[in-house]
Amino acid sequence: QVQLVESGGGLVQAGGSLRLSCAASGRYFSTYAMGWFRQAPGKEREFVAATSRSGTMTHYADSVKGRFTISRDNAKKTVYLQMNILNPEDTAVYYCAAGSSYGLNRQVDYDYWGQGTQVTVSS
Repeated sequence: QVQLVESGGGLVQAGGSLRLSCAASGRYFSTYAMGWFRQAPGKEREFVAATSRSGTMTHYADSVKGRFTISRDNAKKTVYLQMNILNPEDTAVYYCAAGSSYGLNRQVDYDYWGQGTQVTVSS
């Protein structure tokens, strides 16, 4: 089992950047694929990015491709989401999640979730 805690959210102007962190506790962090999801007000939670156990493979939602970068540090048991060129449509609560398989974009494919961190982008 793994516990996840997100941090790094906040208020930023359009065009700015933020880096989110997700710290994991528990054993076997490196055995999990990790993902980031987000949920905007009144909308369904959606996939943002994912990385494989080693971090060598990543994939992104089309809406963030080229602007966001997911990475992980298994020694620190932490996964990151670097977000650049933010726009108001990126405003959401961002969640990290751990799953057993890489390459999956559905919420049901992830077993453990953090509580989320709010990101607000002003225009």
